[in-house]
Amino acid sequence: MTSLDSFILGAVQGVTEFLPISSSGHLIIFEEVLNLPVEHLKSFDVTVHVATLLAIMIYFWKDIKGLILALPDFILGRWQSPYAKLISLIIIATIPAVIVGAFFGEQIDAVFRDPKSIAIWFIFIGLFFILGEYIFKISKNKENEVKKWHQALVIGIAQAFALIPGISRSGSTIVTGLFLGINREKAARFSFLIGVPAIAGAGLLTALSPSETPEIIQFSQLAVGFLSSFIFSLITVWGLMKFIKKHSFAWFSIYLFIAAFCILFEIL
Repeated sequence: MTSLDSFILGAVQGVTEFLPISSSGHLIIFEEVLNLPVEHLKSFDVTVHVATLLAIMIYFWKDIKGLILALPDFILGRWQSPYAKLISLIIIATIPAVIVGAFFGEQIDAVFRDPKSIAIWFIFIGLFFILGEYIFKISKNKENEVKKWHQALVIGIAQAFALIPGISRSGSTIVTGLFLGINREKAARFSFLIGVPAIAGAGLLTALSPSETPEIIQFSQLAVGFLSSFIFSLITVWGLMKFIKKHSFAWFSIYLFIAAFCILFEIL
């Protein structure tokens, strides 16, 4: 693995973690294209995920700070404050992915870690985006934000499905919010906030999972990957939050359909 490879994979992680096009699916595809030994890159995967997590916390620092300050109220059961209630909703939304990841994570990765499988999921998630935008457009019960536990649970179930490579975590959760009548910007905010424990948990599991192969990556390559992922993460989350104020997620469907076509017919 070269420093250029580290830069490319870091950029891919940073961009695709936030854009609704599946970071895991794109990393697998790029690792195939670059002919990299995926089994040797565990520490690199953890590093670029930490960079992504840091970018989320910086961009949404006002919310992160509010959640931290509301922890005493949450622990004491005083959930009247907005951030204390938000903590409870984040916990509810995180539970499905924790359960599925703990019991079925390895099986999911083994079955679906294949470019052709990823292409199929690209098609399904692209159709899901189009349908979600249509349902939101005709929905009469529109809400400004996630307020109820059942809304958080449904979005959490969508996040659990995103453990399958090829299904975007941000895309599935945000568009599920559209199905529930929540506008894109508020659904995106909730999606990225529940992404904090999700990304942190995924990185921790990767770090703690036993590896039968020696690591071959150098510190300089980790540093390049971290900086690349962090910078592209900040740029992408800022750009996406601006984009979704006025534009439909159906635009991303076009990209997913083209990418799926290229993968299925090996046009790479």
